[in-house]
Amino acid sequence: MNEWLLYVLVCTGALFAGFIDAVVGGGGLIQVPLLLILFPELSHVQVIASNRFASVAGTSVAAYQYITKIGVDTTVVLVTGSMAAVASFSGTFVMELIKPEVFKPLLLAVIVVLAVYTFVKKDLGTVHAVKYSGKRFLLVCAGIGAVIGFYNGFIGPGTGSLLVFAFVSVAGLNFLHASASSKIVNAIADIASLVGFLMNGAVVFKIALPMMGCNMLGAYVGSKAAILKGNVFIRYVFLLVIGILIIRLSKDVFF
Repeated sequence: MNEWLLYVLVCTGALFAGFIDAVVGGGGLIQVPLLLILFPELSHVQVIASNRFASVAGTSVAAYQYITKIGVDTTVVLVTGSMAAVASFSGTFVMELIKPEVFKPLLLAVIVVLAVYTFVKKDLGTVHAVKYSGKRFLLVCAGIGAVIGFYNGFIGPGTGSLLVFAFVSVAGLNFLHASASSKIVNAIADIASLVGFLMNGAVVFKIALPMMGCNMLGAYVGSKAAILKGNVFIRYVFLLVIGILIIRLSKDVFF
């Protein structure tokens, strides 16, 4: 395959990934497999690092759009983001103690349940009705950050989508505010990990830079679409991404 065609394909994928990630998370489910297929010569670390470099820029664009148009509770996202960062770091070590073939089938079952629950419960995430207040709400958000952050460090794919679901189902945010908050939390965790990748020289800039530009464009369009079309649109995209995550995990579990 010609080199220019490789870059066209990977940049197209980054554009779509930026759009999906800005709406409801899960852009890595598109970018990472695409990089692995198109650039098999790259190591696993280089793939993850280059994906992270591109996605951090896109996430930041989406986060800015949500902050300026929707607004977010900075205390909530800082508490959730901090716990997510710590738990994600811890998850990378626990990964060595628990075999993924034991954990992944259980995770797959949980995600199938939440997908069915979201599909059946049509009004989920349509109303912004926070279930808790004060310190209790912050404790709930810290718990969300800890659980989802651990998943991010242990498994990874679909972290943003699971974070959105947790904000909706546990905290009582609607899909729009949940997407806004999740973008900030994702940015906090991803920037921290990107620093490590940059220090190790793992980012392949000739691939990551064009991907970054396309991811940012996709994120800009995606966040605009989410803000304009609202909760129903985000719910449909959420179900789509969760479906992709189920397929991805099913492949790991059964094949």
